[in-house]
Amino acid sequence: MVIKLVEIYEEQNFSKKKYKLREVFINPEHIVCLRDEPRFKILLKEGTLPEGMDERQEFTRVCMNRGQLGLDVIVVGAPQVIEDKISKTNKKILKG
Repeated sequence: MVIKLVEIYEEQNFSKKKYKLREVFINPEHIVCLRDEPRFKILLKEGTLPEGMDERQEFTRVCMNRGQLGLDVIVVGAPQVIEDKISKTNKKILKG
């Protein structure tokens, strides 16, 4: 099972930092930890993030296991909201 989240990423543009949103599909079995990402709340208040985002929005750093190297993805949503999505996909149906 995979979960669909919205990732915020920095577009490769040499003249100015520009952030965009895109869907990302993550295998919850590879998630190591979830952390609040306060730096992106500051960027949102400064107007650096994409237009139309609610100023109350929260962001989460998703740390994933990738062998010897890890991979961090910043997603839109509070850590508790992301954890709820993960736990919904990990529910098992008992057949008995």
